Amino acid sequence: MDFEAWRQVRIAVLPYERCPSVEELRAVMVPERLMLLAEVDGELAGSGLADKSHLAGVAGVAPRVLPAFRRRGVGGAVLRELAEHCLTIGVPHVGASADDPGSVAFAEAFGFVEVDREVEQVRKIGVEPEPELPVGLTVVSLAERPELWAAAFDTLGRQAVSDFAVDRPIEVTAEEWERDWKGEPAGTFMALAGDEIVGTAGLTLDPDQPNRAEHALTAVGRHWRGRGVASALKRLTLHWASQNGLTEVYTWTQRGNENMRQLNEHLGYEYRTVSVRVRRELPL
Repeated sequence: MDFEAWRQVRIAVLPYERCPSVEELRAVMVPERLMLLAEVDGELAGSGLADKSHLAGVAGVAPRVLPAFRRRGVGGAVLRELAEHCLTIGVPHVGASADDPGSVAFAEAFGFVEVDREVEQVRKIGVEPEPELPVGLTVVSLAERPELWAAAFDTLGRQAVSDFAVDRPIEVTAEEWERDWKGEPAGTFMALAGDEIVGTAGLTLDPDQPNRAEHALTAVGRHWRGRGVASALKRLTLHWASQNGLTEVYTWTQRGNENMRQLNEHLGYEYRTVSVRVRRELPL
């Protein structure tokens, strides 16, 4: 598999999103995951990805076609192969993201229907002061205390994923929590009340655009919510970004998570992209 060619398609189609590095892609290659490249007359035309998602009973598919090769059947051919793979791994539904009207129309032509929407909120980084912390809390980075991430899974992690504004249960293993949900260690912060982990917020750096980063999980334990913990942690990531040469950070938030959207608005984030989540039952 030519991971770099796959990356170049994704970057061309989704320039506003962070693309995993080649090393990151290799690290998550498991038997259930399928990555494809599409060619037309020997020229790179598109790519595909299919994998089990964290939503119960749903696999994610991502057929992508370079602009010069669209409306020539490439996307449909890739989608059919991805869907067949999902059947072989025993997943009854497939879901995808559509970020523009053409992608929505393509999905609808194959019987996908809208099930959710996510919004992208973007924040320009300027001079960002270090925030005051709520009384009784201390904060450390994962670079200082890397063992805290695994320790947070059974308490903070399980609470966070079960409270997501989605229509199906989210299934995350301890291994996936460690591999997929953690941000840059130096830019990921854990809030502690004594020895109790009560919150986290972090950033994931972009290997192709070092001046920007995507927010990793922001989460606060249920009995600590409403006390300014999320705001302080998010402000701390903005402060870290300003100290480390970043000029932009962004985050995606599901429909139904108005509290996080409002917090981001309060912190000066602006809206940029709306992503339509679509799904359908297999077979295609």
